[in-house]
Amino acid sequence: MLMKSSTQSLTEQLSARISERIRNRLLAPGARLPSVRQCAQQNGVSPSTVVAAYDQLLAQGLVEARKNRGFFVRESGRAAHVADDEDAHPVDPGLESAAANWSTAHWFAARAAGRAGPGVSPVNATALIRGMFHKISDKPQPGMGVFPPDWLESTFMPAAVRKVTNSRALQDFSLQYGEPLGDAGLRRVLAKKLSTLNVHTVPENIITTVGATHALDIVSRTLLRPGDPVMVEEPGWAVEFARLAALGMHILPVPRRADGPDLDVMARYCEVHKPKLYVSVSVFHNPTGYCLTPGSAHRVLQLANQHNFHVVEDDTYSHIAPEHATRLTALDGLQRTIYVSGFAKILAPNWRIGFMAAPPALVEQLLDTKLLATLTTPALLEKALALCIEQGQLRRHAERIRTRLDAARARSVKLALGAGCTFAAEPVGLFGWVETGVDTDALSQRMLDEGYLLAPGALFHAERKASTLMRINFATTQEAAFWKTFARVRDEQAR
Repeated sequence: MLMKSSTQSLTEQLSARISERIRNRLLAPGARLPSVRQCAQQNGVSPSTVVAAYDQLLAQGLVEARKNRGFFVRESGRAAHVADDEDAHPVDPGLESAAANWSTAHWFAARAAGRAGPGVSPVNATALIRGMFHKISDKPQPGMGVFPPDWLESTFMPAAVRKVTNSRALQDFSLQYGEPLGDAGLRRVLAKKLSTLNVHTVPENIITTVGATHALDIVSRTLLRPGDPVMVEEPGWAVEFARLAALGMHILPVPRRADGPDLDVMARYCEVHKPKLYVSVSVFHNPTGYCLTPGSAHRVLQLANQHNFHVVEDDTYSHIAPEHATRLTALDGLQRTIYVSGFAKILAPNWRIGFMAAPPALVEQLLDTKLLATLTTPALLEKALALCIEQGQLRRHAERIRTRLDAARARSVKLALGAGCTFAAEPVGLFGWVETGVDTDALSQRMLDEGYLLAPGALFHAERKASTLMRINFATTQEAAFWKTFARVRDEQAR
């Protein structure tokens, strides 16, 4: 909230708020800012204050004014587009009294913004990631994709690190690169752990990575070339859409249903585009929470064999999911499938330990890609993680998290329903897929002013489009204060 008693003027406060969002990518390059009048109404200030703030952003090179369209976040390398002909573009009479001391160019920009339609400044995938590192406020963040830090606190992880570093072998493995595939002890433990999920493999077919996202990137860079068609579930993980788009891939969105992907759409893609890869979150799908059924899994694998594409299964949420849940890799036996998972969600985000289990024929190719990008991965943390798994500490920790999450989910669901929301999918796992009744792109920007980062529904589509859905994190939405603020802001927007 802007404060008149602040040591900064209202103009400076508003300019600083918007510039911070731009620098943290909460306002993406090319996003349109609200019109002058709309911004004034949202922040409880005069239009002249907004004009002055936008003028500061123009001077800083953070935004540009486009003729008859409004203000936009400036894209890298793009010259600012500001008109300079007052006679051709007379000042809006409604703002004339405030215009006395402003340049013609700035007032044309204000007029253009005032005439433009309602601005939508979307929260994108990188904004959501940056929100993990740049705190919006001290409030729990409903749009985050991780457990709160206090949920992950433990004594066994530091103990494991101390035990590893006290070893006489510390100097030996610290003064040389680690094993290319990853620490042998960890890979042996992972192979045993995978067998409990009916994913049977050997340590030689497991490659450790710098988190699960790195594993997905290795698979993409190994099996694909720019322009290759890739099937990805929609709605789906925003970062995966953004990552594949950045690599130049041709994304084929497959609608995700409660039982699995839309098999008819997949079949048509196979006939027309001949995709090289299908990326799936079979268990506790993000954002819906759906779990794959055996029937759908068998049909997906039939299509993969018939049309010669690989499947990469992202099992990031395996630690909070039932062991008996259907997994493509378990049914396929790692022939056309690649299993990917990690420990950032459940254990230690900053340890950045992930892994993949791959068909034997692909291991050397995948390993080459890993070595070209990172050489090897940190053996010290991998050895410590192996201890945590081997001694059962990770399993007991995951059980505590699941119990706590079940209670949080029950509270969050009750509060969401009380705030007038409904669920578009059964509430399970970490995330809820919530119907709000209003455009969540616009809602997300309004909620930022209240100190909350939302994950709007449009974020989970390959091509961004308006959505009334949002993804919530059950662990961070169990406080009544958030839902009270949400309901107020949503109702204001609806009016």
